[in-house]
Amino acid sequence: MDIKSIGGRKRIFLLNVPVDIIPEESLEDIVSDLLLDKGKHQIIFLSLRGLLKARGNSPFADTVRKASLVIPVSKRIIRGAKFLDKHLPVRYMPFDFTIKLLGILEKYNHSLYLAGSKPEELQIITNNLRTSFPGLGIVGRFAGFYKRDVEENMVVAIKKASPTLLLVGKGIPGRSNWLSNNMKNFNSGLFLWCGSCFDIISGKRKKVSKKSWDKGNYALWELLGKPWKVIMIFPHLYYLLLLLIYRIRKL
Repeated sequence: MDIKSIGGRKRIFLLNVPVDIIPEESLEDIVSDLLLDKGKHQIIFLSLRGLLKARGNSPFADTVRKASLVIPVSKRIIRGAKFLDKHLPVRYMPFDFTIKLLGILEKYNHSLYLAGSKPEELQIITNNLRTSFPGLGIVGRFAGFYKRDVEENMVVAIKKASPTLLLVGKGIPGRSNWLSNNMKNFNSGLFLWCGSCFDIISGKRKKVSKKSWDKGNYALWELLGKPWKVIMIFPHLYYLLLLLIYRIRKL
């Protein structure tokens, strides 16, 4: 099936992995619809590496399949959809998407819980978000990189706070899988892992320029600082091979 409608949202399947089509002008309505149904909705930022991992039977694959929104962040995912003649999803920068989401939640006086980062960084993040989104209630925070025996306390605190959005960053083991595994312990709302968001909001990391993001060449600059990442060429080649196979099968 080329495209599927889920509660007014459009979803395609690229290499059998779900990818949602979320036009920017529809984001507010989509978020409002998710919150109205009083369900538990996880949002996933899907990279190319994530897409390849989501093809198997791994915990991450299960997390992606269960997610309410799967947002592509890789330009190669968009190109792959185009190569296979599918409806084109909208690519978002994780930080920009998260800021738009926070703006929507502030508009309707919703609440936020922050989990992750070191204590001093989390304090900076909390202060910056309170300044930028004064109408958004920050109902709690819990630093990451904690000892395993305090995790239960964090889960209980989040459930008691019952935030509209649980935003999780670095320092929470399992990342998106942690959210998926603990969903049963939380009340209804939105759940999102975004490690880079915490780093940018705290000032620890600079945001990628829009020009560099749109061109998709920001990875080249990362490669200069981390040359070992050259091994990522192999997943890219594997992805191209898979696309070719799927296209031949379609013909």
